[in-house]
Amino acid sequence: MAFNPIVDKEKCTGCGTCINICPVNVFELKDGKSEPVRAKDCIGCKACEVNCPTGAIKVEEKE
Repeated sequence: MAFNPIVDKEKCTGCGTCINICPVNVFELKDGKSEPVRAKDCIGCKACEVNCPTGAIKVEEKE
């Protein structure tokens, strides 16, 4: 099973919560917004999705 973290740029405030909480360092800040630069490393724990204060992240399962 593979996972795809998606960041809604409209909702993202660039607070860095996802960067700090992700156990496999998927996210980096780019132009003040979170970017899943290592999306292929996502393990699907959804810590980013659950902890994002603005609900900007959704982790989808890929086939």
